[in-house]
Amino acid sequence: MKFKLIYPKWSKMERQTEFHLPPHGPIVFAASLPEDVDVEFTDENVEPIDFEDPVDFIGISMMLTIQVKRGLQIADIFRKKGVKVIFGGIATMLHAEEVMQHADAVFLGEAEGRMTEVFNDFKNNRLRKVYDYLNEQPPIEMVGTARRDILNRDLYNYKGIQMVDLVHASRGCRFNCFPCAVAYLGGRQFRPRPIDKAIAEMASIDNNRLFIVDNSLAQDTQWEMDLFAEMIPLKKKWCSHPIEDNPKVLDLAAQAGAWYVYQAVFDTSQYIRDRIRRYHDHGIGVEGTILLGLDTHTEDFIKELIDFLLEIELDLAEFTVLTPFPHTRAFEKLQAEDRIFTYDWDKYTADQVVFRPKHMSAERLGELLSYAWDSFYKNESQQLKMSRLYQKVIAKEKADNSYTPRKRELARQAFGQKLN
Repeated sequence: MKFKLIYPKWSKMERQTEFHLPPHGPIVFAASLPEDVDVEFTDENVEPIDFEDPVDFIGISMMLTIQVKRGLQIADIFRKKGVKVIFGGIATMLHAEEVMQHADAVFLGEAEGRMTEVFNDFKNNRLRKVYDYLNEQPPIEMVGTARRDILNRDLYNYKGIQMVDLVHASRGCRFNCFPCAVAYLGGRQFRPRPIDKAIAEMASIDNNRLFIVDNSLAQDTQWEMDLFAEMIPLKKKWCSHPIEDNPKVLDLAAQAGAWYVYQAVFDTSQYIRDRIRRYHDHGIGVEGTILLGLDTHTEDFIKELIDFLLEIELDLAEFTVLTPFPHTRAFEKLQAEDRIFTYDWDKYTADQVVFRPKHMSAERLGELLSYAWDSFYKNESQQLKMSRLYQKVIAKEKADNSYTPRKRELARQAFGQKLN
């Protein structure tokens, strides 16, 4: 049976660098498919969809709210041709009721151990409208190595450079942050994969550079240290979301090849200043993730925050505005206060204001977002800061002899710098 899996196109933020990483959700899902399913994958961000391709069954995997409208359009086209369509992925779970109106089936939750049932139902013409396993997570031991073989690897690079492959070592998150939907999607119990299975998957990836996409690695100190210790022999170079602010953990992370982290900077405290310094002391770069528009944010605070970011010498920064995605605490609060003024999901890009801020107009918050980008990159462009961060990974690769002449040539072509 031929199953076509589609990842709909989505618009990046206006100031983001225009390159695409290989998506993680679809290849993790593909690993759960029965062996007799012939899966073909199309990422519409890097290649067009062939709507004339003869297929038996369509799957649409959506991660982001801004993929929803396009995903529904794709489904409508195939269903008009008489092809059944099933939806899954994070955005499907967040927008399930709307998606159901355009689907033959909707899968909610984690797929491991459940796809044989779904495909048997399809073969026997008894596909259910909803497969709801949102609150029934499978044993974490069932998570297998993602199906990276379904990717067209030549399409995922930045000016010829293959950047990073995505991998995860845990699911769930014990935190319940205001703008985040993970507590709804994956539960608040931290569920680490067996370290040997996570390490085996990392070792199998034909790329020396990884992005560990776990919501936060800083959830269980001993597990985190054990994971990093096992990663050291791999000589991989990687980025991740926050690492625990613990000298022993940071030291092991550095030995394991930590390249840089995405670290939220939410205030101008001495703690944040010291946190960034400790990363840098261990040779770990920092890309600050800066969320603007919280109810505590005045115009003066935002301007002070930008000055602070320049003082603490972040390697990079990415600025977004608070976006109330469904099933987040932010959505519940702003909706209850009647402050969300549009539910056009194409505007939920994290750089368009879709609610009324507390201390300023929506228009002014948008202006301050532009001010933040312009101010932070005024003296050094984003391209230059990226090249500096890239040199960090080159230095790490040189240290363990994994920096090849081919990598050197591609780096020069990409960044236009005299990278050694």
